[in-house]
Amino acid sequence: MLPYKSLIQIDRDAAVTLYIQVCNSFISLITDGTLQPSDLLPSSRILAELIGINRNTVKLAYEELISQGWAESVERKGVFVLSSLPILSKTKIPEIDKNKVPQEAFIWTNKFTTSIPSKNLQKNILTIDDGFPDVRLAPIDQLMREYRSISRKFYGKNFLKYGSSKGSEHLRESICNYLSNTRGLVVSPENILITKGSQMGIYLAAQLLLQPADHIAVGLSNYLCADETFRQAGANLLRIPIDDNGMDIDHLEELLQHKKIKAVYIIPHHHCPTTVTMSMDRRLKLLKLAKEHRFAIIEDDYDFDFHYDNKPYVPLASIDHNQNVIYIGSVTKTFAPALRIGFMAGPPAFIAAAASLRELIDRQGDTVLEEAFALMFDNGEMDRYFRKSLKIYKQRRNVFCELLKKDFSEEITFKIPEGGLAVWSTFDKKIDLIKMSEAALKKGLFIDNGIFYKNESFSTNGLRLGFASLAENEMTAALKILKTIISET
Repeated sequence: MLPYKSLIQIDRDAAVTLYIQVCNSFISLITDGTLQPSDLLPSSRILAELIGINRNTVKLAYEELISQGWAESVERKGVFVLSSLPILSKTKIPEIDKNKVPQEAFIWTNKFTTSIPSKNLQKNILTIDDGFPDVRLAPIDQLMREYRSISRKFYGKNFLKYGSSKGSEHLRESICNYLSNTRGLVVSPENILITKGSQMGIYLAAQLLLQPADHIAVGLSNYLCADETFRQAGANLLRIPIDDNGMDIDHLEELLQHKKIKAVYIIPHHHCPTTVTMSMDRRLKLLKLAKEHRFAIIEDDYDFDFHYDNKPYVPLASIDHNQNVIYIGSVTKTFAPALRIGFMAGPPAFIAAAASLRELIDRQGDTVLEEAFALMFDNGEMDRYFRKSLKIYKQRRNVFCELLKKDFSEEITFKIPEGGLAVWSTFDKKIDLIKMSEAALKKGLFIDNGIFYKNESFSTNGLRLGFASLAENEMTAALKILKTIISET
């Protein structure tokens, strides 16, 4: 008989009842091959004595095994593992050979071997991030109050059912008003799809626009997750230089003479990573080329709301009279990143197709949360938040840049950004950013290592240094640690 006393462990403090624990233990013994079809199980009296439980509990466990189809009772003989079960070989603990690649249990293709793991910024540690909002400023209490209020009301119960994959109609209407008031972009709710952030919009657009071997034009420096999204769609990336006025549209025009381009991806406001803004003459020329060559423009306008020194240019989508632009924005990237609300605007047929594709990935978003955000737009809370945070972020930008200028004049080159939540900073070539990042973490500071910004054509020794999420005392402490690290290397 098997050593059931050690094989079946009982936890009397667990939430799972004892007989289910015994039943599950036997199922594990059967599925790992320790018990084979037709094996006799110990009598209820013997097993009860071995593992120290009531005999009736064992009987209940056996009844459960039989009802689930793992065992069968034979009159006057006992309980046996079901004879018709397939024979399973006993699981062996694999020997670890460091020189041998472990064999997978099934065949699959890993297309993400070179992907950079996402950063976990939820840990309570002093952080110079990539350029994210200070979640402490966001009116979360008001948002949650609206959320609770909706969920308690009679009509709010309907929002707990399946809804439109385009998202809450109320929020789409609110986004339409918001885009009209802030960007001069006039669209209807049928032109809007609510997404789980801007990244979902980029993915949906890529899947609908691109076929394997299609060409898409992107910046020489660019948002890495967008690049990877286009590659996963099978597209070829054509790199276009980026200067102080944004993407070089003259270079793009030359490329169009001998390349068929399906789409152009741009971040016209506060380009990622360099923070530059595309000039108006280049915007107009890009729209002209899109109309002539019939390519789509994917306009990623993730932080339009944070522009400090002058009024921002209107988006390309606002002056696009030929419907070439797919406009992607984010609410939560300017509010709180973990609350995933973004939007995509485009021609109604395109948005309908994107909604159908979205259903295959994620049936719909959190309708109650979307409704709560809609109320925040309607009652002016979002507008008040944007105006308040804009004032604070401008002050933080100024202080942060003064500290960089004062303490890092020999190590870091930068330009004061007109908008956005980060400073693109080029470090002295002698500074190893990977080692710097590792050393900083040991001293209680998280700072990126720069790998995220590099690609096959762009390898500047630079980082986006986010200032928005740091109060003035925090940025002083963070930069003091950074200065110490650089001085020691």
